[in-house]
Amino acid sequence: MAETVAPRSHRAPGWMLPAGACDGHAHVFGPYERFPVSHRMHYEPPLAPAAAHRDMLERIGLAGGVLVQPGAYGEDPSAILDALARGGGRLRGIAAASEQVPQADLDLWHAAGIRGLRFNDMTLPGGTGPFPGSVGTESLAAMAPGMRTRGWHAEIWAGIDRHVANLPLYRASGLPIVLDHMAGLQIARGPDDPAFKAILDALREGWLWIKLVLCRCSQDFPDYADARAFHDAFIATNPDRVIWGSDWPHLRLAERAPDIGHLLDLFAVWVPDAELRRRILVDNPSKLYGL
Repeated sequence: MAETVAPRSHRAPGWMLPAGACDGHAHVFGPYERFPVSHRMHYEPPLAPAAAHRDMLERIGLAGGVLVQPGAYGEDPSAILDALARGGGRLRGIAAASEQVPQADLDLWHAAGIRGLRFNDMTLPGGTGPFPGSVGTESLAAMAPGMRTRGWHAEIWAGIDRHVANLPLYRASGLPIVLDHMAGLQIARGPDDPAFKAILDALREGWLWIKLVLCRCSQDFPDYADARAFHDAFIATNPDRVIWGSDWPHLRLAERAPDIGHLLDLFAVWVPDAELRRRILVDNPSKLYGL
């Protein structure tokens, strides 16, 4: 394993988070001597084991967190399962699996705290192919029956146009569908983009969820002002179906990696109503993940 890169140091936000606040989107990597990656990373290996993730939650003042499977680990969630075992009940996980994974394994994962599967339709930077190790939405229909039985949801990372094309597939799955990274929206198109409006229509129906993760959809670092109108529209459309997430340890962002305290300060400014903040940070993840 090449030399690892430590995540930036994060400060606590300038306001008191509500009790039970959750970070709905983060990843763990390593320790690599115990959990070597199975697929080549196209980014520098982060120094982000479970202990570092727990330290981040403590420093920020977050009560819980959700760990999402990165493609580098393929369909092996061992690093997440280890973090869940050490998390004292405050963590949940999203794994990745295709039809090749035995249903008995999914039962074991559920008992450990896995609550959904991630499907990734994104391509590598430069459009050279899918992310190594990812499971695409072509596996969603086959996996959906077992997921419904366990009360799981599907989390999907894709660009907004792919999401819109897949809306019939998502609806037909009968699952709650969670879209990563603000649905892969295209800020340059503006809030009147027909694709964005189609996502809002689905969000209004109640089966679709959106993760409010700013740093992948906006290049307007560090305040992401160009994402504000979209962020507001998601919340206004269905405040009971949005989840806040940090995206720690901010893979591939280098010097543009956000400070999590600053992200939460932005959230407080953009969502000034304390009760609404509590719904997004506490009630919604509690409902979706069983925290």
